[in-house]
Parts: sequence; structure tokens; C-alpha cells
Amino acid sequence: EYQWKGPFYFIQGADPQFGLMKAWTHGDTNNGDDEWGEEIKLAEQAVQAVNKLNPKPKFFVLCGDLVHGMPGTRWKKNQEQDLKNVLKNTDQDIPLVFVSGNHDIGNTPSRETIDDYCQNWGDDYFSFWVGGVFFLVLNSQLYFDSSKCPELRQAQDAWLDEQLAVAAKQKCKHIIVFQHIPLFLSQPDEDDDYFNLEKSVRQEIMEKFHKAGIRAVFSGHYHRNAGGSYKGLEMVVSSAIGCQLGQDTHGLRVVVVTEEKVVHRYYSLTDLGSHGLEKELLDMLAKQK
Repeated sequence: EYQWKGPFYFIQGADPQFGLMKAWTHGDTNNGDDEWGEEIKLAEQAVQAVNKLNPKPKFFVLCGDLVHGMPGTRWKKNQEQDLKNVLKNTDQDIPLVFVSGNHDIGNTPSRETIDDYCQNWGDDYFSFWVGGVFFLVLNSQLYFDSSKCPELRQAQDAWLDEQLAVAAKQKCKHIIVFQHIPLFLSQPDEDDDYFNLEKSVRQEIMEKFHKAGIRAVFSGHYHRNAGGSYKGLEMVVSSAIGCQLGQDTHGLRVVVVTEEKVVHRYYSLTDLGSHGLEKELLDMLAKQK
């Protein structure tokens, strides 16, 4: 879909992370993830809310940490199977897009953990078009620590440069990126943190994205809503479907794409499920039909 066809919207979710709620409550984030009933309910609520929406979103993207179990840990396979069972109920007309997070492929991923993820969920980086808008899904773990697989980081970098060259030629309306770890949480020059990318790496990526005219980067990882901007590039950090680490509610982000701009709003699962999109967003979608 290289051609602009009028406004549309998609749903962004992050961190269903089956197993974290119990682990967090018990203060044992390494081995305490042996129950995830709460997360199953929340993921079901998210799917029901998305299925009810009218008009339908173009796709539903999950920005990483699908489950809590790290590669090779005891409960990971069960958590993944339970998440797949919930996601199977997503409306057949709403494609699911998966982004790899640190819990999916490890804080220091290897070729093996990435291969395992790809067999389960699809490619760890790829691009797609929707109505004249170019979307890029990136493996942000390769920017965080690629020490076990430097060649995979180089491959993603080379691929990204090619994709941005394609986008420049195609004259797309917008370029939007999905990745798990935010470039930054509020300020482009903030200190390094577990929840953002290291300054030197961040600076290089932000500059590359800015030059390519990328409009927005959507991520998760922080389990709170946050964000900021760098030279017109918006960094949007969405809170979790699962465990909350701040004051936000379990929720999803609705992202409306018009010819001029990308507008987004975070909804609690309850609000989105009971009220759907608010009039202001529906009006934007109806405008240029």
C-alpha cells in the first residue's frame, strides 16, 4: 500500500509480560513468575476492547516483553502458549504485529535466542506499508547489547539504511518506528538508564531518524507513559497491558494517522472497551474520506 488512501488508525500495546505481576509483588523477578492469571485476564480484556472498535484498526502492534520468562527459564514456553491462546481471539481482520523485547530474546541476545523468537513470533525486524505510511519494526536489544552477536547488529544497521533509502524514494506520507526500548524517556540528553538506550547509541539513532524524516518512535519497556521529542521526532513511551510500575492504568494507545500528523491517546482497557474511540478521533478519521 504505497498510496495514501486517507486517515486510518492502529492500536499500540506493550508489555503483556505474563508472569511479572506475581514476580514483582513477591520481589523475585528472576524466579517468581510461576503464575500469570492476572495477565491472562488483562490480555483478554485488551483483545475484547480491540475487537469491539468500529471502524476497525488497521493493525494491533505489541511492542515487546510478550512474556516475563527470559530465554531458557522454566515458565517461558507455558507463558508464550497462554499468550498465543488469548491472541488467537483477535478479530481475523486485524493483523497482529510483534516487536521483540528484552524478556523475549534476553538482555544480551544471541543468535539462538533471536532464532527462537523468530520461530515463535516472526522476524525480529521488518518493514511494512499501510496506506502510504511506512512502518519499521526494530530489534532494540541489538542497540542495547549486541556483544554476543555483533554481526546481527551490523546486519540490522545495513538493512535499516536500505529501508530508509527506499522510503526516501517512495515519498511516503510518514515513517513510523516500533521498538521495545525507548531512545529516551523524556529528554534526548538524559542520563543512561535501564529504561533507555545508551547516550552515544541514542544520539546516532536519533540523528539518523531525524535526517530520514521519521515522524515518531513508539515503544514500551518502561511500564509507564512517558515521552518527549528530538528535532521534530516524537518519542512515545506507552505503559503496559500487564504490570504497572507507575500510576498509569493497564491500557492501550490509539494512534490516528492523518495526512499532516500522527495523533495518539492512551486509554485504559476499561475505557476503550466500554466507550471505544472518542468523537474527536472519530472525526479525524471521517474527515478526508
